[in-house]
Amino acid sequence: MPARNHEIHLQRLVSARHDKGLIELGVEVLVQPRSARDDQSAGSTLVLPVEHARTLLILLKQQIAELDQLQPRSRRSGRA
Repeated sequence: MPARNHEIHLQRLVSARHDKGLIELGVEVLVQPRSARDDQSAGSTLVLPVEHARTLLILLKQQIAELDQLQPRSRRSGRA
């Protein structure tokens, strides 16, 4: 069965939270099927505007910082 390729357009970031070692992002997306082309690798593509990419980066940094604070100091050694 051939792989299904999609183009996923991020419309809006709604929320971010972490639970049990996973970061969950609430998003609104538009998903459209796409045919694989020779010049593109197989798989799906996430498309997002630069402002959403910057927001996503900030949210991920916040969530990872909160997770790091929950870890014992010995588990955080070696991180910047």
